[in-house]
Amino acid sequence: MKRAAPVGVPVHILIRANNRQACFSASGDYAAYLWWLREYSEKYQLDVHAWVLLENHLHLLCTPNLAGGLSQMIQALGRQYVRFFNQQNQRTGTLWEGRYRSCLVQPERYLLEMCRYIELNPVRLELVSHAADYNWSSYQINANGKPSALCMPHAEYSKLGATKTEQTEKYFAFCEQNIGEEMLEEIRNSTNKGLAIGDESFKIEVEKMTGRRVRPLKSGRPFGWRKNQNT
Repeated sequence: MKRAAPVGVPVHILIRANNRQACFSASGDYAAYLWWLREYSEKYQLDVHAWVLLENHLHLLCTPNLAGGLSQMIQALGRQYVRFFNQQNQRTGTLWEGRYRSCLVQPERYLLEMCRYIELNPVRLELVSHAADYNWSSYQINANGKPSALCMPHAEYSKLGATKTEQTEKYFAFCEQNIGEEMLEEIRNSTNKGLAIGDESFKIEVEKMTGRRVRPLKSGRPFGWRKNQNT
């Protein structure tokens, strides 16, 4: 089924390596992926708000500005990087685990939550004690103000303050707070199941835009199932 990625709606993307093998094995691998991420996000008109590259998977938070741009970027970037990685490691064949997983994100309530979730992955995985110590995420940009030609702040991030300094200070303070288990579970479930994350009105709006269900089916048997059994 085609991924829902309406223009103007942020989307969280999860891409895993096949069989949990490494998709990044050296500093040059991470740097190359980010180089091509910038190139292809510009080509296919996506704003990249947050990312983290980990040994066997990666997360992105993007807003497409062109219909079909997201899938085109993922395909082009994936092919380019696989050629590079295979050549660097004298290997052949596939690298990625099938199709990427994704969920649409309501900006007003969840945009900053998703940024924080993505950038704190290295801390949750105990790779570093603080997100600022990890070089392959957007944390140093969004929380510390490091210049970047790739990272495009979303309007919700810009609302944090009138200046870049104020924005980074408030985002830094936001990231120092723990993400609740309920929020973690909601983000993970929505991403793995290809649903939208947001309030009910946002989900209804997205379903109208895409013609696809982005809410979980209600549990239990459907109304009238006993009657249908007897007909």
